[in-house]
Amino acid sequence: MVYLVEHFYSIQGEGKFIGTPSIFFRFGGCNLKCPSFGEYFIKGKKLFGCDSVRAVNRKLFEEEWQRVEESQTLVDILDEHLKNLDFKPHIVLTGGEPLLYWSDEVFYSFVEYLVNEGFIVTIETNATIKIDFAKFPAYKDAVFAMAVKLSNSGEPYEKRVNKEAIRAIVENTHYSFFKFTLGRGIIEFSAYDEIVDIVGDYPEVEVFCMPLGDRIDILRKNDKVVAEFCMLYGFIYSDRLQVRLWNRERMR
Repeated sequence: MVYLVEHFYSIQGEGKFIGTPSIFFRFGGCNLKCPSFGEYFIKGKKLFGCDSVRAVNRKLFEEEWQRVEESQTLVDILDEHLKNLDFKPHIVLTGGEPLLYWSDEVFYSFVEYLVNEGFIVTIETNATIKIDFAKFPAYKDAVFAMAVKLSNSGEPYEKRVNKEAIRAIVENTHYSFFKFTLGRGIIEFSAYDEIVDIVGDYPEVEVFCMPLGDRIDILRKNDKVVAEFCMLYGFIYSDRLQVRLWNRERMR
């Protein structure tokens, strides 16, 4: 059984496949809170954390979470999105933290279906949960966007960095990449050292850095300094295209 928060057709806004038409499945629940990432006024409350607040704060948004007990339900949703398309878009499994469900029969069966049907599947994860790739081999054919959190997330190191989980992903997938969220503060103090600590053992894995901000005005405060950081150290700059185009509009 899994909880599905929302599903929608849009373009991938971040990382390796930026600009690619994609169908998103956002699953509910996360093992991190990332209290330093932003603040939101929703339902009369001031909330702190990531911009996927509806997928993280179950207490406030549980009525929006759809309980899914069969993988066919997810396949049917996918088919509805595909009706008006004459090509195969990418499929993005995101959250929250979708790998909370990595061993769940519903979630894994859906991943199996997607890879067997030839879809390019990206799993957006904080890379803190170790997967058993031997017992669940379909994950080897997925792309993992490893959005490992840095100190600017407000989470302690031992909670946000799991090097065994990262190694399992890198060694068992055909292609995966790192994706870090940066602002001016962490760039000035510790961003490079923190990133090298995480990615240093994997020089072959691409590293994308993107500016902090889920609103255009915040994004603009950080974008140029992140671009310059990438130019200095040889990382790849990724914009947050969904913010640039649609600001805080939902399901984008």
